[in-house]
Amino acid sequence: MKPSNRLTRRQFLRRGALGSGWVAVAGAALTASRGRGRAAAADANPFAYDLGNAAHTDPKLIHYETAAAFASGVGDARRLAFGPGDRLHVAGKTAITILDLRGAKLQEIPLAAPARCVAVGPDGMIYAGLRDHVEVFDASGRKLASWESPGKKVWLSGLAVGEKGIFAADAGNRVVLRYDPAGKVTARIGERNKQRNVPGLIVPSPYLDVALGPDGLLRVNNPGRHCIDIYTPDGDLELSWGKPTAAIEGFCGCCNPIAIEVLPDGRHLTCEKGLPRVKVYSATGQFDCVVAGPESFPENAKTGSISDKSDGVLGGLDAAVDSQGRICTLDLVTGRVAVMKAKAKV
Repeated sequence: MKPSNRLTRRQFLRRGALGSGWVAVAGAALTASRGRGRAAAADANPFAYDLGNAAHTDPKLIHYETAAAFASGVGDARRLAFGPGDRLHVAGKTAITILDLRGAKLQEIPLAAPARCVAVGPDGMIYAGLRDHVEVFDASGRKLASWESPGKKVWLSGLAVGEKGIFAADAGNRVVLRYDPAGKVTARIGERNKQRNVPGLIVPSPYLDVALGPDGLLRVNNPGRHCIDIYTPDGDLELSWGKPTAAIEGFCGCCNPIAIEVLPDGRHLTCEKGLPRVKVYSATGQFDCVVAGPESFPENAKTGSISDKSDGVLGGLDAAVDSQGRICTLDLVTGRVAVMKAKAKV
């Protein structure tokens, strides 16, 4: 990558601040939070920003257990996606690496630049999201196309494939792009639009994701607003759910959740950073259970855990769901993958 193309997290935040004005809000919130924290020492202010208790998960809320765990072996592993046959695809620094659920490498597709995200169609077609464009491969790994970059400040961070097109989350421009099979952008989803009652996406750092549910609707995380937005493929906002809180049922920090997936039964799977945890919510956003809490990601949970400063990614997690409902989690700090299965009901 040429030096001119490298963008630090600070630069990403500065660019985002110019468009959304979130820095002033975040700064005021942080100042208020610090003030509350000092006051709490004297009068136990219940509004103090304290994650001490949140760092420990009530075992009764954890409804999944580890079936397998292994090192991905992928440099700068960023995102996961399942393909046909429940083959796990990992987007990394030099390739898309395909693994089985024991961690054995099945295939590797070399790339000229780091992949930030990956998605696989039901036909086995593989879509790799590089920094500013998408590359397409067939199931054998043969490169079929390299789509043109859609514009300036593009920072692709999530991909999803469905009947209505290929959807790419562009964190740099705070929008989800819908492509046709030829790589033409046919819609821009999530941009602020008063006429369509769309408030817009707030993306303080490069963690924007998109997922498709069995109902054909798009799930898009809105990290600066601490919520999940649900859109039609044409960009109509159908539902938004989520709330900012350190309590287990909500999302805390400057910008969470950072990744989202949909389970086969329509429930939602979310990932968080800062306080790394993976949780399940109902189709309409009611908290269901915990898949894994901060205890499962000790290195990730450490303050200042940084995978790659040039990429602007500070810790965090990703997750993908296979055809049997098993959940694979990826620790972006250690590169480890865990295969989680639902506990037997008593």
